[in-house]
Amino acid sequence: MLLEKSVEEFVASVASKDPAPGGGSVAALSSSLGSALTAMVGNLTIGRKSYQKLNEEQQQTLDRNFEKVQALMERLNQLTEEDTTAFNGVMKAFKMPKETDEEKKARKEAIEEATKEALEVPLTVGKESLAVLKLQQVFADFGNPNAITDVGVGALLAYAGLEGALFNVLINLQGLSDEAYIADIKKQCQELKEEGNRVKEATLATVYTKLG
Repeated sequence: MLLEKSVEEFVASVASKDPAPGGGSVAALSSSLGSALTAMVGNLTIGRKSYQKLNEEQQQTLDRNFEKVQALMERLNQLTEEDTTAFNGVMKAFKMPKETDEEKKARKEAIEEATKEALEVPLTVGKESLAVLKLQQVFADFGNPNAITDVGVGALLAYAGLEGALFNVLINLQGLSDEAYIADIKKQCQELKEEGNRVKEATLATVYTKLG
């Protein structure tokens, strides 16, 4: 289990000659860390004096986003594991026998199916990363001002996780033959990237404004 490793062990696993864990798992972990930083800002804000000065709607938004970002952190942790598992499934399909025409056909179909399943994991990471990004603005607006840079780093990490995950989606598409499926996934990736960048930049604009 990747998440049972120490930080040093995880980093060593990524640096090793083994192809997994790779960019997909690291992207998911990046977004998990981004959500963790956001949760930290929540913990440093909710219940404090500055929080008490907010109106009821602002407090409720902070509370709601705080709960959601913690749930997303746990989900992204799971996806860190799932990405490596999905990659191993593709490798298993590539190792299938290919001596006869029937074996070649079965292998090709298995690779296609395993690849589709594998790319759904980073695509989910991209979607969950966008969800994290959308939750962060309120922490930039009303979070503990002493933790404003943590909101900024959290946004950078969540966006890195988003775009990094989409890289892994796009490279998996290269091995597929289903044109309609490929077009749909590419469209989803472009939309996720554009919206994620827009949301990230808005949050960072607030961070920089508060930093003077």
